[in-house]
Amino acid sequence: MGCSIAVTNQKGGVGKTTTAVNLAASLGALGKRVLLVDTDPQGNSTSGFGINKRELEKSVYHIIVGQAKASEVKKMTAFKKVDILPAGIDLAAAEIELVDLPERSYRLRNALLPLKESYDFIIIDCPPSLGLITINALAAADTILIPIQCEFYALEGLSQLMATVRQVKRLYNPRIDVEGVLLTMYDARLNLTLQVVEEIKKFFPKKVCKTVIPRNVRLSEAPSFGMPVLYYDKASKGSTAYLELAQEIIKNHR
Repeated sequence: MGCSIAVTNQKGGVGKTTTAVNLAASLGALGKRVLLVDTDPQGNSTSGFGINKRELEKSVYHIIVGQAKASEVKKMTAFKKVDILPAGIDLAAAEIELVDLPERSYRLRNALLPLKESYDFIIIDCPPSLGLITINALAAADTILIPIQCEFYALEGLSQLMATVRQVKRLYNPRIDVEGVLLTMYDARLNLTLQVVEEIKKFFPKKVCKTVIPRNVRLSEAPSFGMPVLYYDKASKGSTAYLELAQEIIKNHR
């Protein structure tokens, strides 16, 4: 049965979607069957895999509100062994509609259960907020991967995120654990980067991933071509880093 990993941080601009897209692609390239679940109304993971979110007939929205099964929404991507449950702007409405629905915190988990046998990994890209959609994603996840950028405000909001994770663990999903903390936008030439890394290691002893994601122009360019960096420029530092992350995660789950 596949392992579900929620990529989450309510702080924007930390490389959350970049991580979800490129980790999914790298796991697929290494031979694992992967389902990427886009739960962000911006739909950036969807467009990052070359899918036009404006042309979607059904999306994660229809799954969450009970209008479609996950198997009906699932799309194959053009990239090795990766399928996707895409998202569009309609997902923003689900945040309001969920309030009145039965089992409102378990809608995504229940929808994904029939698919878990078909995949080695399910990667869930969470929205940059701590609302009901994120709670659905965390209730459906086995572990969470927290991308943190190596910048001055890196730890801002993390205590709030961890409080939410503890609440989800207590109320909805007692099995959830921290997969790891992923350092993004890493630049070893900057003293600030090294200081931030030290602070993060104090905050999360033994949970910081060995792999770090460097600042890399190719990582920024790839989404505009609708492809993960591995397929845009395999030789780039960003591509190498996400392959290393995928290998680290595979090793953790052996």
